[in-house]
Amino acid sequence: MNAPDSTPALIALDWGTTSLRAYLLGADGLVLDSRASSAGIMNLPAGGFDQTFEETCGAWLDAHAALPVIAAGMVGSAQGWVEAPYVETPAGADALVAGIVLVKAARGVTVHVVPGVLQQGVLPNVMRGEETQIFGALASEPSLGASGGALIGLPGTHAKWAFVADERVERFYTFMTGETFGALRDHTILGRTMHPAATHDEQAFLRGVDTARDAGHPGVLATIFSTRTLGLTGQLGAEQQADYLSGLLIGHELRGLNEVLARERSALTGKTLRLIGNDALCNRYRAALARFGCNDAATVAQATEHGLYRIAALAGLVAAVRAA
Repeated sequence: MNAPDSTPALIALDWGTTSLRAYLLGADGLVLDSRASSAGIMNLPAGGFDQTFEETCGAWLDAHAALPVIAAGMVGSAQGWVEAPYVETPAGADALVAGIVLVKAARGVTVHVVPGVLQQGVLPNVMRGEETQIFGALASEPSLGASGGALIGLPGTHAKWAFVADERVERFYTFMTGETFGALRDHTILGRTMHPAATHDEQAFLRGVDTARDAGHPGVLATIFSTRTLGLTGQLGAEQQADYLSGLLIGHELRGLNEVLARERSALTGKTLRLIGNDALCNRYRAALARFGCNDAATVAQATEHGLYRIAALAGLVAAVRAA
C-alpha cells in the first residue's frame, strides 16, 4: 500500500444554493482540511462570491499560493459565479471536463467550474452537483460503471436516481420528495395535528412506505390525506405523523421508480444500488428499499471529494491517484 501523501494539491468546492463546503485535498486525494459556510449562492454576503471565497479559502491560498481550485454545484448555474452550460446525457467525466468554465477570483486565482448535466426530452431533467458525486462513486467503486450498469440514488430536497453504465450517466429521474414533505408539513392542514418527535419512529415510517407500495392504482394525491385521518381515528399519534408522511412520500418515490424499471423489464431487486447523501436520510431510504425487496444499497462515503478530485485529475489540474 502506498504511504499517504499529505502534500496539499487541490482546493475543491461543493457550492450549492444554501451552503458551501470547501475541501483541502492532498496529492493522494484525501481530505487534509475542510471548511463549511452558510453562504450558498442565494445567501451571499455583501462582497458576493469573492468575499465568500476569500473568507473560506484565503488562508489555504496564503499558505499554498499555487493550488488549483475546482468547484461544482449551483455556483455554475445562471445565478452562480459564472454559468457553466449543461452537458447532455449520456455524459461521462470527459464531457464534464470539456465543459469546465473558468472564473477569476479577486485575488487572481482561477476557479474551474464544473458543468451540470441536462437530459433532453418531453420532460427535460437537470442536475448540478450530483453529477460530481456520481463520478466520485464511480471512482470509489469502478465496477459500478461497468457495462451492466448500476442505479445511484441521491436522496434530498430533490431526490435523484441516476442510471450509470459504461462510465457515463445515461439518464436520471428527479423526485421532489424532500421539498414536498416540507411543504405539506409546514403549509397544509396535515401539519396542524403533528407534534415534533425527539426520535425517529421506524414503525410509523414503514407503515407509510407500505401504504404507498400497496396502494394499488391511486397515487400520492389519493393517499397523503391518510396522514390526517389516521390521526383523527387514533391510529397514529401526533408524534408519529411526520414519520408516516415521510415514509409515504419516499414509498411513492420508490414505487414510481420501480414502475419505470418494470417498463424496462427490470426491478429494484435486480439492480446494483448505491446511495449518496446524509447518513440519517440514506438509512431511511435503505429501510424503505428493503420493503421493495432490495437489501443491498450501501452508502458511498466522500463521493463529493472523490468526484471533484477525479474531475480535476482528468482536467490535468492534479496528478491522478494510482491504485495501491
